[in-house]
Amino acid sequence: MKATQANFTSVARRSASDIALWFFCGPDEGGASAALASAISLLPDAGERVELSGADLKADPARLLDEARSTSLFGGARHIVARVAGEEAAKAVETFVEMADLGEAKGACPVFVIATSATDKSRTAKLLIDRRDALVAMFYPPEPNDVVSAALTMMGAAGLRGGTQIAERIAQAADMDLRLAQSEIDKLALYLDASPLAVRQVEDCDLDAILAVREDADYDPLVDAVLCGHLARVPAEIGRMREVGINPLGVVLALERRAAQMAGLVARRRPGMDLATLMNQQRVFGNRKAMEAMLPRWPAPKLDRLITRLADLHRAVLANSQAAETILAQSLAGIARFAAHKKS
Repeated sequence: MKATQANFTSVARRSASDIALWFFCGPDEGGASAALASAISLLPDAGERVELSGADLKADPARLLDEARSTSLFGGARHIVARVAGEEAAKAVETFVEMADLGEAKGACPVFVIATSATDKSRTAKLLIDRRDALVAMFYPPEPNDVVSAALTMMGAAGLRGGTQIAERIAQAADMDLRLAQSEIDKLALYLDASPLAVRQVEDCDLDAILAVREDADYDPLVDAVLCGHLARVPAEIGRMREVGINPLGVVLALERRAAQMAGLVARRRPGMDLATLMNQQRVFGNRKAMEAMLPRWPAPKLDRLITRLADLHRAVLANSQAAETILAQSLAGIARFAAHKKS
């Protein structure tokens, strides 16, 4: 079956018990990740999460079904989350549905696949879209009003009370990214000791205390240094990141947005087209100079590897909050070295 961005919540609630495999696609990874969290919350018992990458599934397509049929180390419930690029999961999903049709997937735990560089017209989506035991949902970047509305909903769920102006500040501080908005709201709830059973009123001064660093944070110098391969500048930018307390997840999201922007430009560049023409046609202005320096360093094959690497980094930062800053710093240095070598 298929869900749109507008009706995903109602479709998911109505059909959750019948869905064995969820496939989230489209250019908005924040929306897909928010949908993932919403879908998992509908499970009677989510249990242990097993993370798989696109590389895992590409190397061993049978692993998706094997993991779904395996029992938890502690004998409880579990679910699978696979973050992939493009069609990396296609063969694994094909194997899964073929075996499901033979009755070999009975008792398998729920499977969630996030493929934000794929669409609902992709090969993987076509394998699932007509099935009653699967759901395909495509997500586009939300409008500002949608992010504000979502922020209000998140606040309510966290035990925070505040008006539209408060939600607007949170949305702006999160660069209109739902994942980062959730991260900031979680920090705010912790700061105010709020919960659904202990509702707290949010004042502007509370946002000043929690969001000030994030609102003033400028990721561009760090992102530019890393993706342009400026090895001499990267250590200083990492030091600045640590000094001002920039959110590691925010840096990863900024890198993912820039990589997605580059991927869009590479896809639209016709043979023989010079960079200036490409930039003018695609209306790249704000970070044009940096983008012109980056693009020659990231041909399509190398860019695909970067996108996969950033997806792995995203998972690592989310899974290891205490060590997120160290993990990020090491990865940034590695990506910068990768960028410095112009060969793909």
